[in-house]
Amino acid sequence: MNKRMFKYARKGHKWLGYLLALQIFFWLLGGLVMSSLPLEKVHGKHLANRSLSNPFLVSEYSASIDKITAQFEQIESIKYSHFLESPIIEVTAPSGSFNFDGRTGDKMPAPNKAQIIENARTHLLINANITQAQLLTKGPREVAHKANVWQVSFDDWLTTTLYLDSQTGKVITVRSSLWRIFDFFWMLHIMDYDERENFNNPLLISFSATSVLFCITGIILLLQNIRLKRKKPAKRAGQSK
Repeated sequence: MNKRMFKYARKGHKWLGYLLALQIFFWLLGGLVMSSLPLEKVHGKHLANRSLSNPFLVSEYSASIDKITAQFEQIESIKYSHFLESPIIEVTAPSGSFNFDGRTGDKMPAPNKAQIIENARTHLLINANITQAQLLTKGPREVAHKANVWQVSFDDWLTTTLYLDSQTGKVITVRSSLWRIFDFFWMLHIMDYDERENFNNPLLISFSATSVLFCITGIILLLQNIRLKRKKPAKRAGQSK
């Protein structure tokens, strides 16, 4: 390798370092934070259950399935579930999901605020009080902007928040400060500052390619140091140290 190549490598390494320093720091810091947070705690599994075991026996679903299914031209699935103290028959059709009372076969109305709060408390695994329960026409990013969801917040130190479906009352997801911290550093890590989901965005690809170039120039400079050390003349015998 000639001296000119080493000169260009040194200059390129320096300016690439200026360009990448902050983002490399974010990559390393984000990796440290995300690897330090257990995923089960980030997902809030210790805070609330997303689903509960069905307490009803099959014999308690006395409604006529034929009567229910006759209301649909096409059915994708039928599921026996429950909501609070009621057995529920869930019918999924191309037009959506519909809940019917498992005893009477009547279509279940959307749960009211009191029922949503009671269901949220039933799923909760920690000792906390509800600070707010509100119906959102459009949820925040942490629930993927789903429409018509209930947001139930608690007063624990992690600010636990449950999101429930407004039509069925089911828990959609559990969020907390741990999830929000993880999500923030995930945003810095993948450099998607909008939706935080696109791992293949042009900004990340550009910075990653530049980082590879930064490493290559660093390797060239390392080879230069090795070359210089080999060229140093050996000390003569008896030469003073």
